[in-house]
Amino acid sequence: MKKKQEIKIDDISRSPGEFLVDIARKDLMPLAQYKLSQETSIKPLTESQRSSYESSLDGVSAVGIPRPRSKEEEKHLVQSFLRGLHKLLSSDDNWTFLQPLALSLEYCARCLACSEECPIYLASGRQEIYRPTYRSEVLRRLVTKYLKKGDIFSRFTDGDIELNWALIARLAELSYRCTLCRRCTQACTRAVDNGLITHELRKLFSQEMGIAPKELHSLGTVKHLRAGASTGLNPKAFAGIVRFMEDDIEEKTGKKIRIHVDKEGADILLIHNSGEFMSWLENPEAFAIIFEAAGLNWTLSSELYEATNYGVWYDDVQFARIALKQVEVARKLHIKKIVIGECGHAHKALTVIADRLLTPESYIPRESYLPLLEDIVLKGKLKLDPVKNNFPVTLHDPCNIVRLMGIVEPQRRILRQICPQFREMEPHGVKNYCCGGGSGFAVMSGMNFADWRMAISGRMKVKQVLDAFGDVLDSETKKYVCAPCSNCKGQLRDLLHSYGIAEKYGIIYGGLVELVANAMADIKGPFIKWE
Repeated sequence: MKKKQEIKIDDISRSPGEFLVDIARKDLMPLAQYKLSQETSIKPLTESQRSSYESSLDGVSAVGIPRPRSKEEEKHLVQSFLRGLHKLLSSDDNWTFLQPLALSLEYCARCLACSEECPIYLASGRQEIYRPTYRSEVLRRLVTKYLKKGDIFSRFTDGDIELNWALIARLAELSYRCTLCRRCTQACTRAVDNGLITHELRKLFSQEMGIAPKELHSLGTVKHLRAGASTGLNPKAFAGIVRFMEDDIEEKTGKKIRIHVDKEGADILLIHNSGEFMSWLENPEAFAIIFEAAGLNWTLSSELYEATNYGVWYDDVQFARIALKQVEVARKLHIKKIVIGECGHAHKALTVIADRLLTPESYIPRESYLPLLEDIVLKGKLKLDPVKNNFPVTLHDPCNIVRLMGIVEPQRRILRQICPQFREMEPHGVKNYCCGGGSGFAVMSGMNFADWRMAISGRMKVKQVLDAFGDVLDSETKKYVCAPCSNCKGQLRDLLHSYGIAEKYGIIYGGLVELVANAMADIKGPFIKWE
């Protein structure tokens, strides 16, 4: 293995018979001060996996790229990549993001200030290949040499690179070593968006070459479009879940709550990440309790109970298919607006990105649940007893809600109102660190990628959580990490288990609405369960 500082941009083209880097635990950002009882190591791929799939970037496989069976197949894949590269920089083929992509490729000063903002780069022990600029610089050199047909002088000034299958395979994997949190973009004085460049690379690989993680494509988008939901729950099965939720609410709280489904003409269509219905029913239950108590005219949809849109992470075509389907179902119910529950990527997909897609004929208002919840809590529409939440609470900021959309204070004003022991993580707000499960990572666990996700991409979040509770790091004091995003909750669940800190330090995780429901004075017993 080469030392970290010896890795150069053009090394990405070298023989695929060796790893570009080989990461050991000793290389990673230290966590020794916390005396953790367990910590994930990145297990090597089996011989069978290594012989079948490309893993020469860092010994990890996130995408599961099959090795080409012949030189002819390699050549075909290289030509496919070049066609995709042309389309990426074509106004006809990439009208959605061409302008910010072109500007980001053109104006990087190569100052590397963004590197110190990247949690993956820092957690990895500053591995060169994980710098936010590394994959971007590879793309710049490819564009200069193969699209702009730069001469020998330009290759001398801008850097040369050799396009081959080794580069393509490593670059595809490298596009899934970034959570698209865009902390690097926020730090850049020229607003160069390395997160966008990474997204566009993923798009090239998916739309032109059919290369994408199975969890995002075949098990995510394709299943969603064919079955109506990535969970596979049809309307009849969903109706059964709703009945269970109504019974569960009554048992937990003593309240008989009606959960409205397919109610035409409602003011609000509430949509959740599908993960809530599979893993965290207490979240949509808390929404139902709060909305009913506040007297809102709302409904769920048996066709559109899922806010999930995996396409936003890797493929504009798949994104558009799902977003248009979601809007179509909402318009059929004649509702006034869509309110998005605790799902960060759904906020990004259906509010920010969908605006590039919707026409006046298909437009429907879409907004985050947070301003609405703030209005309910702060204007006294619920009877609340903050003493019921008198335990240490810290807040994780989902990247797409906070940094992308700028929704920073509503959740904090709510927590200050209902949680006497609320404390911030550092840094927080728009400077927060990603949970490590963003851009689809939280649902990706093929081969040994889950190990990489635990050991590296989530490492900084583990440090933040433990730092936030530094004065109460014992097993007796119950502590709550508020994560108002389903993907973030999934990542936190895995991190707390992987590092053995849930039981050791008495830390649980959950959403924001659960804390609001737990503080309601007229609910019998605690809504939040600590076991």
